[in-house]
Amino acid sequence: MKIEEIENIELKFLDLDDYQELKSAMISAYTNMPGSYWKEEHIKSLIDKFPEGQVVIKINGQLAGVALSIIVDYDSFDDEHTYEQITGNYSFSTHNDEGDVLYGVEVFIKPQFRGLRLGRRLYDYRKELCEKLNLKSIAFGGRMPNFHKYMDELTPKEYIAKVRRKEIADPVLNFQISNDFHPAKVMKGYLEGDKASSDFAILMEWDNIYYQKPSKKASAKKTVIRLGLIQWQMRPYKDLEELLQQAEYFIDAVSGYRSDFALFPEFFNAPLMAKDNHLSTPDAIRELAKHTDAIVQKFSEFSISYNINIITGSMPEMIDGRLYNVGYLCRRDGSMERYEKLHVTPDEAKVWGMQGGNQLKAFDTDCGKIGILICYDSEFPELSRLLADEGMDILFVPFLTDTQNGYSRVRHCAQARAIENECYVAIAGSVGNLPNVQNMDIQFAQSMVFTPCDFSFPTNGIKAEATPNTEMILIADVDIDLLRELNQFGAVRNLKDRRKDIFELRKKV
Repeated sequence: MKIEEIENIELKFLDLDDYQELKSAMISAYTNMPGSYWKEEHIKSLIDKFPEGQVVIKINGQLAGVALSIIVDYDSFDDEHTYEQITGNYSFSTHNDEGDVLYGVEVFIKPQFRGLRLGRRLYDYRKELCEKLNLKSIAFGGRMPNFHKYMDELTPKEYIAKVRRKEIADPVLNFQISNDFHPAKVMKGYLEGDKASSDFAILMEWDNIYYQKPSKKASAKKTVIRLGLIQWQMRPYKDLEELLQQAEYFIDAVSGYRSDFALFPEFFNAPLMAKDNHLSTPDAIRELAKHTDAIVQKFSEFSISYNINIITGSMPEMIDGRLYNVGYLCRRDGSMERYEKLHVTPDEAKVWGMQGGNQLKAFDTDCGKIGILICYDSEFPELSRLLADEGMDILFVPFLTDTQNGYSRVRHCAQARAIENECYVAIAGSVGNLPNVQNMDIQFAQSMVFTPCDFSFPTNGIKAEATPNTEMILIADVDIDLLRELNQFGAVRNLKDRRKDIFELRKKV
């Protein structure tokens, strides 16, 4: 399946109604192992015992992949166990809610959906579940489907070493290693009938670095969101493809750190105006607007492929003959939403003839509610307060400023928004210069993540900051539960203590 054909990606708990589709998917995934599929009573038993451990990925409503798991008391088994033993003779009687290891029973992606990095989503879910349940590790017996080609010349240990050095391609083992699993032991006779692996399997493990022994277990699990800010260097690009290659490089980088969001700056695509520098400035930016649809489509594909929510910064867009400054939230489930700059600067109106938009709303994401304000909009406190009233936890501000004066306005106003609305604020801008683009000569930026100022947060209200005027990415974790505690128990409570008896704020549209 091609990315452009995807309308929706959904990660959901497995339901017994999915069984027939699951059965046919397993048959297509394991063509070299006839009869290798779970019977309906097995799936029902898994769902009854541990519903949270059984998930499927659906694309456009069609089952694309599955991950099945149980929790085991690993000390009850030795490292020479078989698949039959670990699953209790396929009855899953070995599942133990008080166990300490999440054991992978099954994971696969249907052949027609491979290449979309869906397997990583399933592995990431398992990691998050392991952390949530405070389990020591994830373990499973990994197949070696290409080992039969080398078994006459290599031992399993030598085979694994060559795979790790990329001297041999093993799609299963390579994938598991790239997802932070490490080989712990070679097991003989693990899975009956696995001729491709010559009856060998590798015990693969992933250690939960946040694990605490039950006696020290925290009473509540914090919700941590990872932000990836892209401080973009303005430089000449020969065409749109080259600009998108640079954008994908940054998305790949922040995704590699398991970021939940990637934030681009305002007008990051301005270098493409260089080829139209012979035109008047208003005409040049209208030519730039012709690229917006293609950029948004590609960013949506990136969000799916790299499993990350992307905030596209902003771009010019023509609607009914009028020029607007807009951006898009490209969610990793394939959906998109548009946001607009409401307050255009005097320069944008005078030089480009740009119009202010009318839409203001908080957006639902898989990481909670967020708000997005483009540059100058962050300097109007009413907007972020309205978003806070809608439940916003993180405010993203893509910006573009030429001088340090302009940057200081955005920076200090953004920090004020974090304090007064008890939220996190992430700002990302561009650096460098564009000598061949009118009205875009120089840029000044220092991307940052701001917090409220209270005991649970940095004393200066700055969670992370980039190096000024240097191309780089900035990665920062923000804890949403700290905002809940602040709202109820903070030294000051800016949202709760508002005097609604003497003033009110509301949207007209």
